[in-house]
Amino acid sequence: MIRVVVTGACGRMGREVLKTVWQAEDMVLVGAVDVRGEGQDVGPLWGASEVGVTLQGDLEKVLAETRPDVMVDFTTPDVVAENIKTALRRGVRPVVGTTGMSSRELEEIRALAEGLGLGCVIAPNFAIGAVLMMRFAAEAARYLPHVEIIELHHDQKLDAPSGTAIKTAEVVAAARGDFLQGLPTEVEKIPGARGGSFDGGIRIHSVRLPGLVAHQEVIFGGLGQTLSIRHDSISRESFMPGVLLAIRRVMHLEGVVYGLENLLFE
Repeated sequence: MIRVVVTGACGRMGREVLKTVWQAEDMVLVGAVDVRGEGQDVGPLWGASEVGVTLQGDLEKVLAETRPDVMVDFTTPDVVAENIKTALRRGVRPVVGTTGMSSRELEEIRALAEGLGLGCVIAPNFAIGAVLMMRFAAEAARYLPHVEIIELHHDQKLDAPSGTAIKTAEVVAAARGDFLQGLPTEVEKIPGARGGSFDGGIRIHSVRLPGLVAHQEVIFGGLGQTLSIRHDSISRESFMPGVLLAIRRVMHLEGVVYGLENLLFE
């Protein structure tokens, strides 16, 4: 049995992970961390009766007391890096869906994980369909290099653009090589109207509205044609097969794996 602690347990993703881990036949939920609701049983967070696991606010204490194999983190950009380092120092393997970490933080985590010989999975998106969307976008960019990305999320998401949008722009830029798109003399009448500019002139547009979950459309333009590749997560259940896959696979990894595609398309 894989012993799992969930951080950010009271959040939308955290609650879904709690339920999924609790129901998995090869896992046992041993701890839950969140500064909200400390002392409460986690079962009611996903509509179940009490399960005997209570919320605690001190990650270090929970890891010491429960001795988990894996920590699943869906918290916030301001605490995730420190959470990962705390877990690694305790010999716990992180599976992380929180986005917004800096490149410096990622490099520090890579060095720590490699030095300790521990696996760590960090994925901007755990939905398998979203990973396929990025893979298809990279293939399309070889033939239709003019591209813009529109990502749409719920209005409580803290970072923009999303980690998925940034990852998509990275794979598209790598696939199309040395290419610069856009009109140099273009004028924005309202600053930001054209979205954020990524390498090579790839534009990323972020939409934040209630009612949305996680959605992304990659639009390619060519001579007399357009191609749209879109993925929609209708509910947070869509991320759970990828989370379970990462929990199982991180047990056999050393170092950081960034992106679920590296587990799917080996």
